[in-house]
Amino acid sequence: MPPRILVVDDEPDILELTRLALTQDGFEVDLAATGNEALDQLRRARPDLVVLDLMLPDRPGTEIFRAMRANPEQKNIPVIMLTARSDEVDRVVGLELGADDYVTKPYSPRELCLRVRAILRRGRPSETPAARLKKHGLLIDFERHQCLYGEREITLTAKEFLLLAALMQRPGRVLTRERVLEEVWGDGIAVTHRTVDTHMKRLREKLGDAGELIDTVRGVGYRFRE
Repeated sequence: MPPRILVVDDEPDILELTRLALTQDGFEVDLAATGNEALDQLRRARPDLVVLDLMLPDRPGTEIFRAMRANPEQKNIPVIMLTARSDEVDRVVGLELGADDYVTKPYSPRELCLRVRAILRRGRPSETPAARLKKHGLLIDFERHQCLYGEREITLTAKEFLLLAALMQRPGRVLTRERVLEEVWGDGIAVTHRTVDTHMKRLREKLGDAGELIDTVRGVGYRFRE
C-alpha cells in the first residue's frame, strides 16, 4: 500500500496543487480545509504523515498538533508544518512543539514531495540495522518506535527519535551538524544548523536526566557519551 498523506490547508488552490503533486509521486492523499475536518480525517484513517497549515479558519494548527501528540494512536505520526510567514520565530515555534519539518509558503510542490519522502524513508524501522539499542539505562526500540529510560517511556517525534538513534549508534564519536542533517533530514533538504540545535534542545528536555548523556562539542556537533 502506498503511504497515506493528510494535507490540511484552508486554501483550495494549495490543497489541489499539493494533492496533485503527491498523487503523481505515488502517495494516497486525504484533504482537510479546517481543523475540525482534520480531526475527523485522523479519526477515520491513520495517515503515515500530516502536512499541517498553522493558520486555519476554525482553530490554529498548533491545537491540532497538540491533539495528535496527546492521542496514543497518533502521537508518532510525522508532521510537516506549513506557514505563510517567513519569520524565524514562527519556524522555531513549530520545531519547538515537536514538528518534524516546516515549509514556508509559497512553496514548491516538488520540494514538499522530497521532504515527505525523506521523513518517511528515514523514519522506517526496517531501514535501521539494530532492532534495539540500550546504553546507560536509555533504550530505543526501532520496531515499536519506543524510547525508555528506566521504567519511564519518553514520547519522541520521528526526527527526535532518529537524532537519538544516530548518536547512540556511535557512542564516543562526534557527529557534526552537517552529518546529522545528512542522516536525519536527507540530501537536498534545505534546513540549517539552527534546525539541528532546536531539535536537540527539545530532545534533551524530553530525556530529562538522560539528556546529560548527550554532550555538545562547541563549534562542531554532538556526541553520545561512551
